[in-house]
Amino acid sequence: MARLSLDHVTKSFADFDAVKDVSIDVADGEFLAVLGPSGCGKTTLLRLVAGFEKVTSGEIRIGSDVVSNSGGSVAPEKRRVGIVFQNYALWPHMTVAENIGYSLKVAKLDKAVARQKVEDALALVNLQGLGERRPANLSGGQRQRVALARCLVAAPSLVLFDEPLANLDVHLRASMEDEFSAFHKRTGTTIVYITHDQAEAMALADRIAVMDHGRLAQLATPRELYHEPANEMVASFISQGILLPADVLTGEEGGHCKVRVLGTELVVRCRPGERPRAGAKICCRSADLDVSPDGPGFDGLVKRVIYQGGGARIEFAPAAGPDLTLHFEQPDPVVLDSGAQARLRIKSGWLIPAGTAS
Repeated sequence: MARLSLDHVTKSFADFDAVKDVSIDVADGEFLAVLGPSGCGKTTLLRLVAGFEKVTSGEIRIGSDVVSNSGGSVAPEKRRVGIVFQNYALWPHMTVAENIGYSLKVAKLDKAVARQKVEDALALVNLQGLGERRPANLSGGQRQRVALARCLVAAPSLVLFDEPLANLDVHLRASMEDEFSAFHKRTGTTIVYITHDQAEAMALADRIAVMDHGRLAQLATPRELYHEPANEMVASFISQGILLPADVLTGEEGGHCKVRVLGTELVVRCRPGERPRAGAKICCRSADLDVSPDGPGFDGLVKRVIYQGGGARIEFAPAAGPDLTLHFEQPDPVVLDSGAQARLRIKSGWLIPAGTAS
């Protein structure tokens, strides 16, 4: 497997920068997810790594080889990069084995050797005995595994996934997540996985690169992204984080500082070196909010109660900030009603680092 390195990569279309000054190092055997909303540049990034697009500036290396820079680009077929597409891209007139072995046929590999490689690839994705079937006779999950086997049979140094689960239903998607995770553990393949689905990225990746308007907003582990977002965009994008205005009252001590939020004071987590300042923001999650009828907290109006089976999602507007909407879950029995007054408290939160507003 090969390390992937992007060094200050930019891709421009006329006067529009689809990818802007992105630097990422993917270690040998690492599973990196590239996550972001539509139009953030993640698919362009994949096309640059695959060789389907040329960089405007910067450099891309696979292993020790420079494959793209402003002076030229190595052709896609010479990069030893495998791609698993969203729509499978299987030839309907070929059998499963013929689809998987097509690249070996083009390479004029010995037939006996090719046949064994196809069998090995089928075994790797748990499709033994299905080589003579045609794609039309397979389930969506099986087709996706055929696409993966076709990619692997050519022994790529790097595998790119382009939203591979987007066309599958919810139950099959969960099953394929397990398949991809088990495959990565078995093979140690270096993987770059493009997705807009946060649950997929969190479940599968060693690290996640969050893209925003062509830029790398944050590169971190799933846990760090959730608990310590680097800026407001990441905070609000990951798991519907709630951003609230805050004044920082004390400097950092032991990874915490005191803030004033919606008229109440509380202690939140923060980066080292934080100092008192006004106009800050904290990020809290729905699990950080709690109903506090008789204790400290802030008052407000219950705007909406959405029953979801076993509990409800509560949308709440604080009196000190009526334009803000906070949301949290309340398990059955749900005691809050739309239009009711309530008091909430914030149990925990994260201070968005200074100078990182999106």
